Amino acid sequence: MKRTIYRYGPLTRVSHWLWVIAFGVLVSSGLQIFNASPHLDASDKSNPARRVLSIGSPTDGVGTTTVFGHTFTTTGWLGWGSDGMGGATARAFPAWITIPSYQDLADGRRWHFFFAWIAIVCWVTWVISAIVNGNLKKMLLRPSDIPKLWPMQAYYLKLRKEPPPHGLYNPLQKASYTAIGFVIAPLVVITGLALSPGIDAIANPLTVLLGGRQFARLWHFTGMILLLGFFAIHLFQVLTQGVVNQLNAMITGRYRLSEHEVES
Repeated sequence: MKRTIYRYGPLTRVSHWLWVIAFGVLVSSGLQIFNASPHLDASDKSNPARRVLSIGSPTDGVGTTTVFGHTFTTTGWLGWGSDGMGGATARAFPAWITIPSYQDLADGRRWHFFFAWIAIVCWVTWVISAIVNGNLKKMLLRPSDIPKLWPMQAYYLKLRKEPPPHGLYNPLQKASYTAIGFVIAPLVVITGLALSPGIDAIANPLTVLLGGRQFARLWHFTGMILLLGFFAIHLFQVLTQGVVNQLNAMITGRYRLSEHEVES
């Protein structure tokens, strides 16, 4: 018979949902900040010769996006779009995806910094909670899990009938939690601190270590893209592995084990 276990404690659940909200605001407000200087350079200073990404409007009514020297017309999406006040204007990301909707760098920074600290607190809370309840060692990817990554992905893609045997967390979940919790999230936090003028003033060696402010900006933006990728994969896993059971676990803490899962 399938057994129900208590999988997530109150701190884990609260920090999870707060992080979801904080992450959404951070992405939107971060794009607002990006609009003030809509390019990314692989350099210690602004350098068009080493431009990785650029979004702009060469002429009124036309938006373009340039990636590694290749330019694409993205009118209505990137480069030229809604100004948040009933009109259209040249701006990297349109009004419907930024906080605030109208162009305002100062307010974008306020939203971003406030929710950044909320996200950091959620992240620290999640790590501490996982250590206290003994879940951390179950969530980390181990060498023995690596050969099971593709079989688990094949199961998600319906290419095999059964997943490889696993514990409370399957190999792909472990890989995601390990990469996000202990590599990408810390990278985003560190690069974000380096981009803060106040932190940069008292800890300039951190900015130098990252290759300068423009490089830190590039790493920060890349971290956001990776987090968005994790979110998409995480959502896919939830939808394909019993969405009701997964949501119930993150709301009530109770999780029903499948025949392929064991408690430890």
